[in-house]
Amino acid sequence: MKKSLLSAVALTALVAFSGSAWADILIGVAGPITGPNAAFGAQLQKGAEQAAADINAAGGINGQQIKLEIGDDVSDPKQGISVANKFVADGVKYVVGHFNSGVTIPASEVYAENGILVITPSATNPQLTERGLWNTFRTCGRDDQQGKVAGDYLAKNFKDAKIAVIHDKTPYGQGLADETKKALNGNGVTEALYEGINVGDKDFSALIAKMKEAGVSVVYYGGLHTEAGLIMRQLADQGLKAQFMSGDGIVSNELASIAGDAVNGTLMTFAPDPRKNPNAKELVEK
Repeated sequence: MKKSLLSAVALTALVAFSGSAWADILIGVAGPITGPNAAFGAQLQKGAEQAAADINAAGGINGQQIKLEIGDDVSDPKQGISVANKFVADGVKYVVGHFNSGVTIPASEVYAENGILVITPSATNPQLTERGLWNTFRTCGRDDQQGKVAGDYLAKNFKDAKIAVIHDKTPYGQGLADETKKALNGNGVTEALYEGINVGDKDFSALIAKMKEAGVSVVYYGGLHTEAGLIMRQLADQGLKAQFMSGDGIVSNELASIAGDAVNGTLMTFAPDPRKNPNAKELVEK
């Protein structure tokens, strides 16, 4: 629901730019509609569809109706570029998406070269907007913001603990982990372990063995919910009691089904819940 609301905000912002003279205003919606992150893609798609339906029911934009074209990037940068090129070929002029920073960054370059405006509700890597592209915007915070919050929190509450900083080697996951590490180190705390995993990994026995050897009691993870849930569960299964903390990439209803009881007590950083925003009351009820 959270990314559904942010997606709706992104689409509403896009139509404010529209001065189209076509019968329909064609907007692309891009994200992981299938694959391991499909839950996030569904949120993005649902939010955009609801926003489009509401706008069309109110008469559209200058009498023109919004038409959506859905692109499935399966959280893969190469597929994201393919989706972007298809949007170009189909005459899309505005895009809501993508979900992953590592997909949004290269896709946004295709959009910039072809006169397409893009707003992402979820790509948090600072590089996305630091490049200064004319066409690229976001409706969410950045990794350097939540990384500082996480690092400061860890330094304040776990300064004497052995902390492991783990990431999934993606622009989002490693970027967030590095910002957290930067804030942690800035507070005079040095991590006991810094390691990268691969998206799609299933067995984290070797990683957990390293954590045990280092005496780790706190784990910070930069990445998404699938690998996070597996790490949590395997930590518990292998007898390592550690406080687990991560970012907004693990905020998914699927996390608990993957991690089981090991999810209890997990800490995470994320933006204020948009469902509690009084201005979103009508949308939440839908």
